Amino acid sequence: MTDTAELFGKEKISKVLLKLAPPVMLAQLIQALYNIIDSLFIGKYSGSGLTALSIVYPLQLLMIAIAVGTGVGINTVMAARLGAGKTKEADEYAGVGTPLAVVLWVIFAALMWFFMPTYAEMSTSSPDVIADVISYGRIVCVFSFGLFLESVWTKVHQANGGMKVPMAAQIAGAVTNIILDPLLIFGMLGLPEMGISGAAVATVAGQVVAALIVMKGGFRRAPELRKFPGHIRTIFRLGLPNILMQAAYTLYIFGLNLILATFSDQAVTVLGLYYKWQTFFFIPLGSMQTCIVPVISYNYAARNIDRCKKTLWTSVIFGMALMFLGTLCFEFIPEQMLRVFSSDELVVSIGIPAFRIIGISFIPLVTSLTFPVFFQAVGSSVKSSMLTVVRTVVLFVPLAFLFSRFGLDWFWLTYPVTDTLTSLVGLIFYRRFLRHPYVIGSRAQDSGEALKPSRASTVPAESR
Repeated sequence: MTDTAELFGKEKISKVLLKLAPPVMLAQLIQALYNIIDSLFIGKYSGSGLTALSIVYPLQLLMIAIAVGTGVGINTVMAARLGAGKTKEADEYAGVGTPLAVVLWVIFAALMWFFMPTYAEMSTSSPDVIADVISYGRIVCVFSFGLFLESVWTKVHQANGGMKVPMAAQIAGAVTNIILDPLLIFGMLGLPEMGISGAAVATVAGQVVAALIVMKGGFRRAPELRKFPGHIRTIFRLGLPNILMQAAYTLYIFGLNLILATFSDQAVTVLGLYYKWQTFFFIPLGSMQTCIVPVISYNYAARNIDRCKKTLWTSVIFGMALMFLGTLCFEFIPEQMLRVFSSDELVVSIGIPAFRIIGISFIPLVTSLTFPVFFQAVGSSVKSSMLTVVRTVVLFVPLAFLFSRFGLDWFWLTYPVTDTLTSLVGLIFYRRFLRHPYVIGSRAQDSGEALKPSRASTVPAESR
């Protein structure tokens, strides 16, 4: 039995997650720190730069959505093929990843170069903020090839149970960013003072460093050209829920920014600061989501449904226990968290009630975000996508607009209400999943292979 089969298929679930999650958590912790430090230095350099970061953030999420979502699709199908004992096919999908990442980067970079000025003018009327948005946004989006390649190569490592190399890559990239930030922003050690553009250069430099580290073991020889169309379709079908989930964040944060802009630029800044801190406090949840996808996919392909269920609920319990610490911080020290970045009293006065209300949402948010990942891992892309659409399209922006009509403090109620309702919908989908014949085993003998290499699908009919 291979190490992957022993780990994913036999080891106690809690031990699997405790083995896989810490390296991912550490890497994401470093990532969160450099995001926070990025904002800290820019906030000290200029107030307009801090607002510009909040405005560019949705576009960065879109970029990450495309890159990471593609990687997740590769990760999922590789884990499934490995679970079915088809190592050669798994390597073929890994080989498609690199050229696919390059093509996606070229398309995204070209679109962002031309779209950035229009996007900036849609988001604010301040000339200084517009200039900062264009400067920062163009650099981090157009020179994002490191992010696209690193995202794909990291998921190839993780599909084989390898977490240490991606962890090292994330740490090295983040440290590169942290070191370069003050040097390029303020012009230290003889380097030019680049302001917010320096922060953007530091970001892309860190991404390139991370990509170079995961290249070994992540880069695989591409298969025959004739196999590309079918493999790409499978990758995007399995990765689409993750892409939609992340891309939907772009749309709803952009929508929230537009609503908050009707109150003040400081309200937009508060939202951006929340997402900076959110990155830090959501590390446990993000790590669990990263780790459970290959474990669930492997066991679903191996027809071990009980192990899939145990993986889901173990990750939820771990996530809620750790997210409770985030809730405590948002409830009891919001002012201190805000003053880390800004001395603007209006930002602080808006942010204190905002942070306290949003903090309530952290516990239901665990299930709100984990259910879509679970359904993606078992190949149920429709359910996963529907949960994402419910949360970000049906609930988030409409509720935000409705609550904003009663005042700015009411606006922040959007978060706990949305995540509670999404969790309830996810639970309904999960109960339906448990009643399907494939899951309860009534068709175990004649259902065929769980993850079929057919042209039409790689999952059982229930999951389509």
